[in-house]
Amino acid sequence: MKDWRFGELKYERPDFDAFAEFMKDKTGEIKNALCPKDVLRVIGEVDECDMELSSAINTAQIRHTLDTTDKFYEEEINCINQALPKLQQHYVEYGDALMNSAYRKDIEDKYGQMFFVGLELSKKSFCEANIPLMQREAVLTDEYQKIMATAQIDFKGEKLNLYGIQKYFEDDDREVRRQAFRAYSDFYSANEPRLEEIWDELIRVRNEMGRNLGFENYIPLGYLLQGRTDYGQEEVASYREQVREVLVPFCEKLYRAQAKRLGLDRVCVFDEKKVFADGNAHPAGDDDFMVRRAQEMYHLISPETGEFIDFMIDHELMDLKNKPGKASTGYMTELPSYRAPYVFSCFNGTTGDMQVLTHELGHAFAGYMAMRNQPISAFFSETTDIAEIHSMTMEQFAYPYAQMFFGDDADKYRFSHLQEALTFVPFGVAVDEFQHICYANPGLSPKERTYEWHKLERKYMPWRVYEDDEFMERGGFWYHKLHIYLYPMYYINYTLTTLGAMEFKTKDHEDHVRAWRDYLNLCKCGGSLSYLETLKYANLDSPFEAGSVEKACAYAMETLLKQLEKFE
Repeated sequence: MKDWRFGELKYERPDFDAFAEFMKDKTGEIKNALCPKDVLRVIGEVDECDMELSSAINTAQIRHTLDTTDKFYEEEINCINQALPKLQQHYVEYGDALMNSAYRKDIEDKYGQMFFVGLELSKKSFCEANIPLMQREAVLTDEYQKIMATAQIDFKGEKLNLYGIQKYFEDDDREVRRQAFRAYSDFYSANEPRLEEIWDELIRVRNEMGRNLGFENYIPLGYLLQGRTDYGQEEVASYREQVREVLVPFCEKLYRAQAKRLGLDRVCVFDEKKVFADGNAHPAGDDDFMVRRAQEMYHLISPETGEFIDFMIDHELMDLKNKPGKASTGYMTELPSYRAPYVFSCFNGTTGDMQVLTHELGHAFAGYMAMRNQPISAFFSETTDIAEIHSMTMEQFAYPYAQMFFGDDADKYRFSHLQEALTFVPFGVAVDEFQHICYANPGLSPKERTYEWHKLERKYMPWRVYEDDEFMERGGFWYHKLHIYLYPMYYINYTLTTLGAMEFKTKDHEDHVRAWRDYLNLCKCGGSLSYLETLKYANLDSPFEAGSVEKACAYAMETLLKQLEKFE
């Protein structure tokens, strides 16, 4: 199927009962196989059907997020969310048959050790008692997402969604910035009662899932579901402490310099996005202009990225414009049957649009390469702690082409983007520690949990000032971070991978050819190696070693300090 477009793809609700029967039959064939060839044939057949199922589900999910008010796809997602947990038992039984097969060595010779590591993780993270809990979790997370997607904020005569209002966080007029952030804050404050209830129930539901598997709470299960096999909570906690010691004081220095540039005594929360007194960098054209420039850039970066971007555009695998009812999020997903990534976001006319064109397309490029280099769909996607290296490094590789998007403001873009890359990390580790606190202390009341966020801001973001916003001051900022609700225990990955991206930035400065070769290898290997093995394969350091944060970020910090002098 060569000349297809995403919008033209036919969607039919998967026959989940038929798929369950198919998995039962194939599990039986594995158990009764008489030779390795029979087992490998069944694995291939299951993989093909699984890719078809995933492609149908992801098509429905994409179309649901494109318009959360579309009743047809809302019902499809509800159906899918109820059906998928019931299939987990069949996947586990199929995995057990493979792990106990007399031909296990033959399977491992073909697909590698990680094939069985993935099966073991699936087994450890599932039990039948969790099926109704997983179904309830899906209902709650979908409700949260719909609250966010249907937000309408009245501001300056417009009705804006959560992406639309954020363009005013960079306005030249400080009072407009202040009012825009207050309007943003008021939306979350007005919805706090229901957001509290959703989060409270999610903690209860997820902790019960963990206990059903023999854990004290959800946290170990969350680590399993993130595919973490070679590090745990202790390593993450020591890493967060490195961030506090190294990056927090450096970020304070950056914000003091920003206050001086803006002529302020201090930077308030509504000033943080306003990096330059004479105006931030802004895209030099509209949404279509940005996509055209992205296509040109990816052709300049490498033959592989040029082929990739043409594929994405030819098959209409990006939806980037902000529209009413569109989910307030950005993501990359896959249509594995078509060997196709898909990118979703909401442009808002700020530097964030460039981040979408590099970050989400970095994910997509990695998926595109893995789908063309890995023998089985289990390896099309890497562990989540690796995935963000692809995206964040692509942001750095785009720096030489910034003028194509921002004209004379290219240096402003590079500085503000790099500053945000580092100032983000303390926030990211705070989000991670907040989740650990919530799941480990389920007896906390909703207001007590929110106050824990307030304390984490003092610990990791001591520069943060809300100025007469009682809701945010007592800890309300965390409500906006959808990953807490939708993707538990994921968020630390953004910070771990920032270190990988900063390492690539350093290597690119020293030897671009070597840096690009390592990056391309990283993308091609997909999920065929464990986290630490993948880092080693790409010639990257572990973020858990003593001094790793300072070592990885040294060149980026040095670059920012030199640029501070230019912008004084």
